[in-house]
Parts: sequence; C-alpha cells; structure tokens
Amino acid sequence: MSAVKKTYAHAVIATDVVIFTVEHGVLKVLLIAMKKHPHEKHWALPGGLARGEEGLEDTANRHLFDKTGVRDVYLEQLATFGDPKRDPFGRVVSVAYMALLPSPVLRLKTTKEYAGVAWFPIAKVPSLAYDHKKILQFACERLAGKLSYTNIAYGLLPKEFTLSELQSTYEIVLGHRLDKRNFRKKLLVLDLVKSTKKYRRKGAHRPAELYRFTRHTPMVVEVL
Repeated sequence: MSAVKKTYAHAVIATDVVIFTVEHGVLKVLLIAMKKHPHEKHWALPGGLARGEEGLEDTANRHLFDKTGVRDVYLEQLATFGDPKRDPFGRVVSVAYMALLPSPVLRLKTTKEYAGVAWFPIAKVPSLAYDHKKILQFACERLAGKLSYTNIAYGLLPKEFTLSELQSTYEIVLGHRLDKRNFRKKLLVLDLVKSTKKYRRKGAHRPAELYRFTRHTPMVVEVL
C-alpha cells in the first residue's frame, strides 16, 4: 500500500455529525461511502473541514443539509476528538455533533467526493474510517443517557404520535422494555406531552389517541 501524502501542514478543525433516526423499530445512523485512499473500502460519518470564519455549529448544519436536505432539527455538540493520528492526511481535530431526525430522509444526497450515502441499523454498521467507530459509540451512549433526563425524544418523533410509538422509541434506543403504566403516567404528570384530541385508526384495532410534545426545545427533566 502506498504511503499517504500529508495534506495539512498545521492542525485544522472539522466536524463530524452522527445523524440518528428510528425506522420500523430500529435505530439507524446515516453513513457515507468513502472513495479516497486509504479509506476507499470504508464508510464514514458525514462531516468535513470548517470554512474560514464559519462557526462550528454552522459547519455541522452545512454537512447535515448537504447529506440529508434538512434543516432545523435537533443538533447538539458531543465532544472533541483530537488524536494526532486520527487522520492520515494530517492533524485534524474533529468536533462531533449528534442530530436527530423524526424519520428517514428519502432525498439523501452526496457529492463527487463520496461513493454513496445510506442508513444503517446500529447493530449492522460496516467498517468505519478514521475514529468514527469511537465517535458513533460515544453518540449512542449520549443519546441513551439523555433520554432519561431530558425531553430530546421529540427529535426522533413526528409532530403527532401515539403513546405506544413514543414508548417504543425509548425502548429501541435504551435496548430494554419499560413498564407501560408507569411510563405513560410519568410523561403526563411531567406535562411533556399533551393530547391533540385526534385519533388514528390502524387496521381493525381501536383508534389510538394522538399526542404531541408540549415543547420542542431541550429541557432537563427526570423522565426515567
């Protein structure tokens, strides 16, 4: 294998965005297929270098929009990853972010730099470039942890949903079942969700009441 020529003489700043969604009962992450040597057989988290005077959150939002076509979704900074050897092209310090989407985006897109873009179940993630396996693991732990003490589950659900769908989302991320009665009682007592007074019928089942979150901004609250 030929040596990789260093591109950056000095340290540069980049962002990598861990984009989560839940589809058909599975937590998924968005990945892009690499083309550049030595990672041409790997996938990676969407990301790239920050531009000139661009703020880091602006950089993360730009990469999020470039790969998914969406804006104004839940986005938070995770951590900084700065191992000098994390990038073969030079010293690249990455500030990682986590984004939550309420449903898989159908209009996924990429650029000529990459070979493709796709959603992958967390349990079936392919080989990742750089230190992205470490970043993804960190993000999964952060997501599960924050569901217990914040309301950020709103980022993974549509505007209207059933309580069963809400509980299912928690269980999918946490990896274990929750007591139905206690979970619903806690949500209503905390005023995290409220009824829309509308119902959805699915097949021959009794119509299910639809709810919505009372607020769509992050809030610290003991959910579990």
